[in-house]
Amino acid sequence: MRGLTAAQGDDIRQALHTAERRSGLRFGVFLGAPVGGRRHFAERLHAALGEEAGNAVVVFVDPGGRALEIVTGEGARRRLSDSACRLTAMSMATAFSAGDLIGGLLYGIAALGEQATARR
Repeated sequence: MRGLTAAQGDDIRQALHTAERRSGLRFGVFLGAPVGGRRHFAERLHAALGEEAGNAVVVFVDPGGRALEIVTGEGARRRLSDSACRLTAMSMATAFSAGDLIGGLLYGIAALGEQATARR
């Protein structure tokens, strides 16, 4: 993961693995600037997962552009409501605004994984 220390990248990978293992959904994170509109870009990242997209969650964060998008596939959406994603995004944005990018990401991944597991 470009722009992160090795330890930060490892922490994020571990959080993704834990969320996937517990929930059965596929999780992905993209950090960086979008090409085109941010929502459209996040949806294209999600679609690029191919057959896994239906049961996937993509978290897109553009720290420089102060943008955050959470995209869920059809199967994932049955277990992660829009309101749950919005609440998680608000908590992540709060951490980001306090300068805690990694903490916000780790919290968001864990929270989404927990919510999806609770509705499994």
